[in-house]
Amino acid sequence: MQRIILTDLTHFSNPAIFCTAGIDQNSGECVRPMPYLSGARCQELNILPGAIFSAEFFKSAHLELPHSEDRYYRYLKFCGYSTSENFRQVLLKSACQTVSEGFGIDVPPHEKVISVEKIPTVSLITIAISPTDIEIVRDVYNTNKIKLHFSDKIGSEYRFISITDLGFYRYAERHHNEVKNYQQINSFLNSQHEIFLRIGISRFYQAPDGRAGYWMQINGIYSFPDFFKAARCY
Repeated sequence: MQRIILTDLTHFSNPAIFCTAGIDQNSGECVRPMPYLSGARCQELNILPGAIFSAEFFKSAHLELPHSEDRYYRYLKFCGYSTSENFRQVLLKSACQTVSEGFGIDVPPHEKVISVEKIPTVSLITIAISPTDIEIVRDVYNTNKIKLHFSDKIGSEYRFISITDLGFYRYAERHHNEVKNYQQINSFLNSQHEIFLRIGISRFYQAPDGRAGYWMQINGIYSFPDFFKAARCY
């Protein structure tokens, strides 16, 4: 049996299911349990980032890049929660300094979609950023949603990246007309000592404007020593 600490709990296009992923505390392997877990089950167990799961995980014979983390499972079991420090250590050990380093390909500043011509070998990464290099903003076209501006450790800036972190997504739904709440979130995040982002890339998608490929999204926003508690509840 393998044990993973949940690092990604994300909103999905189908509200009945959540996309999850975690990191093995011992091996550092990143695992995305498949099939997706039901939202009802996650809510019943109060599954939040830092939850521990054990299971027998195994690869599909038809695994396709870049989603190399996909794993089918048997005997999936919720085993409680990790400590804050164990959760931080898992993020720290998996963290890269830049987006390009994480995906192993050149991802130019301001780019949001990775072309099928340069497919990375992974679809989930952790990057460590300065707490002053992050800003949550309201989506201009859909005020129920929020997006992220951030810069990595070499100053490469990425703007209007979709936030799929379930806690922050739900928070935005509840407070989408209250601009002061975004100011409060940003002030809180900017005051922390460390920020880790879990960045994923979508399945293949072609936008109405013709751009096609794997779109970056923010699966997790984690701050230390404290976390934004209003975004870590159902």
